[in-house]
Amino acid sequence: MLRETAIIVVSALVLSLLIKTFLVQAFFIPSASMEDTLVEGDRVMVSRLVPGAFDVHRGDVVVFKDPGGWLPPPVPQEESPVSEAVRAALTFVGLLPQDTGEHLIKRVIGTPGDHVVCCDAEGRVSVNGVSIDETYIKPGSVPSQDPFDTTVPDDMLFVMGDNRQNSADSRYNTGKPGGGFVPMGNVVGTAFVKVWPLSHLGLLRNPGDVFADVPAVEP
Repeated sequence: MLRETAIIVVSALVLSLLIKTFLVQAFFIPSASMEDTLVEGDRVMVSRLVPGAFDVHRGDVVVFKDPGGWLPPPVPQEESPVSEAVRAALTFVGLLPQDTGEHLIKRVIGTPGDHVVCCDAEGRVSVNGVSIDETYIKPGSVPSQDPFDTTVPDDMLFVMGDNRQNSADSRYNTGKPGGGFVPMGNVVGTAFVKVWPLSHLGLLRNPGDVFADVPAVEP
């Protein structure tokens, strides 16, 4: 009986690790930068099939590793060695949300080659010359309080938070490694569902209509 239980537990942990490594992973939302789409304390599931099996698209909400200097140094938390080891092990196999100490979550506004500008005469962001009506930004926010004009380099992304006046995103990290852009290799995956708290349960859909008229980048 003990042997069978051990086999079941080990099998479950291995399966969880495989799922985390190749399919999905849980992440914790640490700040208000993506309100009202995501609020601090939300847990989301992230598909690890991008970049790779599927492309990253404008409008996707992506989790990515800090390109360098976007986040302040993490504040050490007092924790017993045993609880720290247990938490690390459960996080490693995907049973606890990923530590957000070196990860961020933002929305993709520009993909490689895109020309992203703000603001037009109506205060909107434009991508490749087409102004977009961003239905996902926090009510009361404006698309950007500061102007910008940039072209996304190859293998990079331009990202912004939905809570535009409270998001240290691509606009404000131009002096950091990568010039404010997120290397595609830093992308962990695309957030596709909110799972906790249950009152926030719901899918995170790509707002395709927002970018429907944006032309593709000519090679």
